[in-house]
Amino acid sequence: MLWNQIHTKLVRYLRRTLLPSMLKLTKRTEYGLIALMHLADREGEVLSVRSIGEHYSMPQRLLAQTLQDLSHVGLVQSQRGAGGGYSLAQPADAITLGAVVRALEGEPGLTTCHELDAMGRSNVCEIEPMCPTRSPLDRLRHGIWALLQSTTLQSLADSSLAPHQMFALPSTAPSEMVTS
Repeated sequence: MLWNQIHTKLVRYLRRTLLPSMLKLTKRTEYGLIALMHLADREGEVLSVRSIGEHYSMPQRLLAQTLQDLSHVGLVQSQRGAGGGYSLAQPADAITLGAVVRALEGEPGLTTCHELDAMGRSNVCEIEPMCPTRSPLDRLRHGIWALLQSTTLQSLADSSLAPHQMFALPSTAPSEMVTS
């Protein structure tokens, strides 16, 4: 189906171009995106976890937990009962990849200085005051985050767009460009 093709293109594009060994969405987030796109394709319908899970051969328990988390942040609505299930809580052009990633994984980090310990504190690094990579990698992390925040489910669904057109790339002024 069209959504499957779009998802496959998106995952390949992200893995090929955006730091393949550093940025990787979890299966949970991939399943969440697939479910959201499936719900967007059937706008106005209430779909069960079972129907979505069977359609894409996804584990229903993990899908249910993922949709519950997306419901808690207001991206999907849940309805209980025999005809219950999930539907989008917002239009597809208002839901960003950033909102989905934040809800299911938190903001992306590229280095250990962006990670938090079990108590929610930043990791302490002995070389942080003189680290030559922190600032450039921090700019890159912010750029990736801006890309996720500006990409909507609707832009992913638009099959007329080439992969590079799906994303509203953050602009960089010439004075901000790094020269080597």
